[in-house]
Amino acid sequence: MPVRIEKLSGKAFLAFPEMKNLLVSEIKTRFKISLHAKEYGDLLYFSEWPYMDSDADKSNSGIDDNFCDNCDRGNVPYWCSTAMEEPFLLHFDSIGEAARALKEIQRSWAPYQFQLFRRSSLIQEKLPYINLKTRKFPVEIPKNPVGLYTLIDENTIIASAKTTSFIPAGRIQFEEDHENPPSRAYLKIQEGLTMAHHLFGVDFPESGQRCFDAGACPGGWTWVLVQLGCNVFAVDRAELAENLMNNPLVEFKTHDAFTLKPEELGKFDWVFSDVICYPERLLGWVKVWLASGMTRNMICTIKMQGEINWDIVKEFASIPDSRVLHLNYNKHELTWIHVEK
Repeated sequence: MPVRIEKLSGKAFLAFPEMKNLLVSEIKTRFKISLHAKEYGDLLYFSEWPYMDSDADKSNSGIDDNFCDNCDRGNVPYWCSTAMEEPFLLHFDSIGEAARALKEIQRSWAPYQFQLFRRSSLIQEKLPYINLKTRKFPVEIPKNPVGLYTLIDENTIIASAKTTSFIPAGRIQFEEDHENPPSRAYLKIQEGLTMAHHLFGVDFPESGQRCFDAGACPGGWTWVLVQLGCNVFAVDRAELAENLMNNPLVEFKTHDAFTLKPEELGKFDWVFSDVICYPERLLGWVKVWLASGMTRNMICTIKMQGEINWDIVKEFASIPDSRVLHLNYNKHELTWIHVEK
């Protein structure tokens, strides 16, 4: 049987690990779609997808127009790590045929494996190298198109050269430090800063810069900022880990961070929040800081309290120079990134 490519209509969405139920729920509640999807592990293929021209709510992202031709994720669910924008089926007989056919389309491909792991690995070995390993923070994400493919049986691949992420399968994974950070929350700020740099071109926080960490206890985010050499003003009702409380780069205040006025605190290069609170309260606090002009850069976790209020999420996404994302290290939450150019 000769190699054959069969173009498909619609789109396919790859859920973040253990997030397929949230992806399905988002499609039903945010997009109000009840279409049947073919499921290939965590990959959902919809032969019909009504938002093909970004008709769903969009974010005013402020992203460089040269970032990519498909980076507006307004028509892509948040709980999707990457989407197949132009899916097709590749029918083949041998591993070599599959790899050659993919290479003829474009250079870089990443696998999503949910079955036939050995066969998929053999195909990947014959494709040009891309970095599928864990990364050491801080990291630069190459801005090269990365396609996505997965084996749905021994002789058939579903794939798309055009996806919504330059990260293989839409997931960045860091080398973890299991000894020094006071909590695993440090991975969220590492990913958030990486995405801020990738999407907006802003430099990573650096030595001498002033950062505000709201709701800092036990100090995972503060720990990352100190490693970068920043001066951190950390606020929470409970103290940070002892080594951070004694760190000369950290100024700690016992207080409700959301009741402190920007004008009283002065200017910050970055303002961060991983506070557990209702999204409405976070939105009000964010607007106060933006109106004050006391910072240009913010990263905040939008914690979900029960059912997701998509109207509130849309308000975050509509703030100029902002982007709402689900990070690989998020759970039942989203991350809002603001970088004022």
